Amino acid sequence: MKIPADLKYTEDHEWIRVEGDIALVGITDFAQGELGDVVFVEIETEGEELEKGDTFGTVEAVKTVSDMFMPVGGEVVEVNETLADEPELINKDPYEKGWMIKIKMADASQLDELLSAEEYKKMTEA
Repeated sequence: MKIPADLKYTEDHEWIRVEGDIALVGITDFAQGELGDVVFVEIETEGEELEKGDTFGTVEAVKTVSDMFMPVGGEVVEVNETLADEPELINKDPYEKGWMIKIKMADASQLDELLSAEEYKKMTEA
C-alpha cells in the first residue's frame, strides 16, 4: 500500500495535494483496495462552494457505493472528467491519474487538522 509522504490525509481515506491555493483531492490506495474494482464515479459539485466534511461525490465499486468527503472547505473548480470513461484509474493510479476534484481552498489553516502520511499509516494498521 502506497502512502506518499507529501500528501495530507483524512480519517475517511481521502488525500489532498496542495499546489498554491488549489488542492487536488482523491481517495487513498488503502480506500481503493477496500472498495475493490471501481466501476462508476459521480461528481456533480463542480462550481459549488462546500464545507469541510461535505460530500462532494460518490464512488461505485463492485462491492459497494461510498460517499467522498471534502478534506477542507472550498470551491470545486474542476472535476477529473477522465474518470467518467475510465473509473478504474482510481484503482490503478489513485494519487496521480485517479485524482477526483480540484478545489480552491477557502481556509488553508484547515490543512493543519489533517493527518500526516505517518499518522494515516498508523490509522490504517490499527
